[in-house]
Amino acid sequence: MSPAREKAQRVRLMAFDIDGVMTDGRLYFSPNGDEMKSFFSRDGLGLKMLANSGVKLAIITGRNSPIVTRRAENLGIDLIFQGIENKRAAMERLLEGEGLKFAQAGYMGDDVVDLGVMRACGFSATVPDCHGAVRRIADYVAVAPAGAGAVREVCEFLLQAQGNLDKVLAGYNS
Repeated sequence: MSPAREKAQRVRLMAFDIDGVMTDGRLYFSPNGDEMKSFFSRDGLGLKMLANSGVKLAIITGRNSPIVTRRAENLGIDLIFQGIENKRAAMERLLEGEGLKFAQAGYMGDDVVDLGVMRACGFSATVPDCHGAVRRIADYVAVAPAGAGAVREVCEFLLQAQGNLDKVLAGYNS
């Protein structure tokens, strides 16, 4: 078994960055200054499948956006931390509140601001076009691009490592 798969087996809480992970990293603004983001529906289903398997989900992101709040509500994610400068410290507080250890947590990020939390967590994942320093420490690098399947791929990797993927997929075959 690969080291990444072994680490993924222990994950009880998986947190995700938004820009550059759940989205393609581009920031869109309307002429009125309203922010817009594009999310991939299959990533959303992957998150729901992972949550239904018993893994808690969280969002830890450096920006503040009502769109992120709305997307999290849509997906049933209630652990949302926005405007976070120190993501490792936020994860530490989150894990204390959930009664978990860093070894039981995973984080998916894409840039240098994610390095601290990724190093601390028992499992880390990233997207193909991440910063080189992130790629060097990530346990898993998705093949699918950010905002277009990378999150789903990581969710299915975790499900498979934990022996739940076939069971979850079977629920959609009936």
